[in-house]
Amino acid sequence: MRMFFNYLFVAIIGGFGYCLIEIIWRGRTHYSMFFAGAIILCVFYFISINYSLPLWKKCIIGMLIITVIELAIGVVFNIMLGENVWDYSNMPLNFLGQICVPFSLLWLLLSGVAFKIIDVIKRVLI
Repeated sequence: MRMFFNYLFVAIIGGFGYCLIEIIWRGRTHYSMFFAGAIILCVFYFISINYSLPLWKKCIIGMLIITVIELAIGVVFNIMLGENVWDYSNMPLNFLGQICVPFSLLWLLLSGVAFKIIDVIKRVLI
């Protein structure tokens, strides 16, 4: 039961954190970003408590995780539901307008920050 509450805590931080990043970056957010952030930070937490990896490897894995989750959320909310949360069609090296290389590189950097936040959360929870 304790692990459930740990993951719930991490999910809430991830959800609100992701929305905050969106608001700071583009001045608005969408409820789907809460779910994306919650999922992402929970996966990061899982990796952090189960694997001992150097930060640079965590960042690469984190970039891939965020990119895949952004693609999944984008396909559901932007393409299937027509919510138009974001559109990367004008960005170079984009896929379906949902993900692109420039933002993936940004996720690489933000993954480092997120894993450092996870380290603090682990000290509080464990």
